Amino acid sequence: MTIANNNPEHTISGKKFSYTNKGLVPANDKSMPDLFDTIRTGQSITLEGELVGGNAGNPGNVSASSSEGDVVSFRPYVTINYGGEEAMVRCVLNLKMIMLVKQFGDNAKTNKTACCHDPSIFKDTDGTYYIFGTHISASSTKDLFDWTELNNEFKLALSAETKEKIRAWNKDDRAGEWWGYLWAPDIIYNKKMDKYCIYLSANGDDWKSNIVLLTADSVMGPYEYAGSVVYGGFDEKTFVETDVPDVLGEGELPERYITNGVANKKWGDKFPNCIDACVFYDDEGNLWMTYGSWSGGIFMLKLDEATGLRDYSVTYDTDKHSDAYFGKLIAGGWYVTGEGSYVQKIGDYYYLFISYGGLEAKGGYNIRVFRSEKPDGPYYDELGHTPYYDSYSLNINQPVGERLFGGYRWKSMNVGQVAQGHNSAFVDDDGKAYIVFHTRTTSGNEGHYVKVHQLFVNEDGWLVAAPFLTNGETLDEKGLDRSEVIGDYEIILHELDINFAKYEVNNVKKLSLLEDGSVSGDYSGSWNLKDGTPYIDITADGVTYKGVAFKMNIEGSSLQTTVFTCLGQENQLTLWGSRVTE
Repeated sequence: MTIANNNPEHTISGKKFSYTNKGLVPANDKSMPDLFDTIRTGQSITLEGELVGGNAGNPGNVSASSSEGDVVSFRPYVTINYGGEEAMVRCVLNLKMIMLVKQFGDNAKTNKTACCHDPSIFKDTDGTYYIFGTHISASSTKDLFDWTELNNEFKLALSAETKEKIRAWNKDDRAGEWWGYLWAPDIIYNKKMDKYCIYLSANGDDWKSNIVLLTADSVMGPYEYAGSVVYGGFDEKTFVETDVPDVLGEGELPERYITNGVANKKWGDKFPNCIDACVFYDDEGNLWMTYGSWSGGIFMLKLDEATGLRDYSVTYDTDKHSDAYFGKLIAGGWYVTGEGSYVQKIGDYYYLFISYGGLEAKGGYNIRVFRSEKPDGPYYDELGHTPYYDSYSLNINQPVGERLFGGYRWKSMNVGQVAQGHNSAFVDDDGKAYIVFHTRTTSGNEGHYVKVHQLFVNEDGWLVAAPFLTNGETLDEKGLDRSEVIGDYEIILHELDINFAKYEVNNVKKLSLLEDGSVSGDYSGSWNLKDGTPYIDITADGVTYKGVAFKMNIEGSSLQTTVFTCLGQENQLTLWGSRVTE
């Protein structure tokens, strides 16, 4: 029997195999092969052997095509010598297909990455970009491509006195190193204070967390403790150590914080875990902070620009989506996944980013986007969903919120990209918008690194992300010539229903944008460029995807190609495309 691999995109991994015909067994221990080595593209192997017993089958043959990780069963008939006569036996070969990684040779181009979980981006006056992250990590870059880690420098920027003040409310003795319980800093320059301000999460057990403000005269410090913005996990004994009495104007803790409190293990039913701050200015110069992780949801407070802390002149109702102390609920609730909120104004809208799922590589972490005309909402996705949850739901793969991207793997990637999340975003001086996030991979560990993708606004005002790591690309506002767009594409449709717990990712499929305006390949339909603009519409299997087409480098290389990034109107799924190069 000869097995040939004529598939230019896959390698056949070596495999043990067996024979289906009852009673047929190898004539002796060495008469029949039961395994073969890896068969690479263009290679073939021939297997020979002798079986005895059983009945002969009928002639036949089979062919198959597959995707990465698929197990394909081949059941070829094999000619054997049986009782002095030729007979046929059917073999069963279960072959696991492995995608060949595209090699770029002299055109390979990789970036220097940084390990910074929950990165918050900031651009200083000299043009240097900084990110600050969990466990007091930091890095810098001049081009958003190659990073230099500054972890030690950031840790040295906090004095012993500052560290002790941070721990005054929250002492987590299980955190190990002093920075082990300090998560997700967010940095902003406060114009009125003339200070660099970092809002740092001090996370603890039983929701006893708080968000502290650190200030400095330079971006890398030294940073001093300026106060706590909000406290969580207090009870009738400890609330006097916080600003709760000042905010509520009451000498006793209201019953709702006791009935739904820590002692009853119900805090997260109603109230937030006070971590994951995002601080931003709105168009009117007002300063806001969103915060929260799972538990009671994502809340928002108005800050006092003069102090950088809570604006005590602003009061909040206590109702279904608001609390007198914690502020206005803008998303989540009832332990539904959702954390790492971030608000950024891009174009005409404020966009709310939230990370759903668990942050582990097999946790399904993914970024969702909602938008609003006002900084404090209400926020909606393209399908009209709000980010509120008034009862528990496992929302990791639900169609609520535009998922910018999920688990995926281009053919040029050695491993899949998964668990992308806890992002920040910004609009650069030249008007380009970017999303900055950490990502994990399908390599089998929890290693992570930072990526930056450019963001665009489609014709309907919804965000779409570039399909590859940013590397100096520019969207031509007048659009591409039609001839630059026509061609064969590798595409990734970011389907929601993937088995993230088993490292499942969305793999490459094929699509052709033909000269006559039709679409062929794994999907059929039509496509159209909007003259004089970068906008492209692609209808695939009855769904219209609206986005932009432009040119950028294929990730991992210096090769430039035409790409598109679109959002489905009917299904709110992201569609990426990269035109095939030679």
